[in-house]
Amino acid sequence: MSAAPVGTREIGRHAVRAELARVAFNRFCLTGFNQVTFADLAEAAGVSRSTFLRYFGTKEDVVLFVFDPVGDVITDALDAERANEDDWDRLRNALESAVTFLVRDVQELVTILGLIEQTPALRARLWEKQTEWRPEIVARLRETASSTGGSSVVANVRVAAALEILWIVLGQWSASDGRENLGNLLDAAFAAFSAPARRQADAPL
Repeated sequence: MSAAPVGTREIGRHAVRAELARVAFNRFCLTGFNQVTFADLAEAAGVSRSTFLRYFGTKEDVVLFVFDPVGDVITDALDAERANEDDWDRLRNALESAVTFLVRDVQELVTILGLIEQTPALRARLWEKQTEWRPEIVARLRETASSTGGSSVVANVRVAAALEILWIVLGQWSASDGRENLGNLLDAAFAAFSAPARRQADAPL
């Protein structure tokens, strides 16, 4: 299926949002997330407060702008051509597409993740975004694979677990200042759901 054409107006809006987010993030890093107001952000960007609010409704969404496409990246990676693979393998590969998309500037992403870790409001908003992405990812997984047996519960549990893995892996990677290999971290995380790992976890103490 070909993607719908993107209008020049939408491209322009995205470019403005990206620039406002860049300016705002620099201000957050200098001053602190909770100390910065929308008036401060507008002044730093050289626009009015009302203009800034047309592009971002909350300070949390300004910081998390970089994550907005992640749900679509994961959904698109679950294409029908891989429908013969195990769900976990497909989700693992889809998450690799997501981290490849995110890690374009290592230090910038490490700094963003550090700010999120330190700010409860950002963690809460990121969790909300994750729940917003889930239905489309689940629908694509069910459409393009038979291993869930048509079960909505199974697909929802697998996708929820995969999204949690994404943030655990990114947190571990960020704690290493971006030095650990993300592919290896994803492999280690998904290995916890392998059949031998499940049998070991279920073994009596």
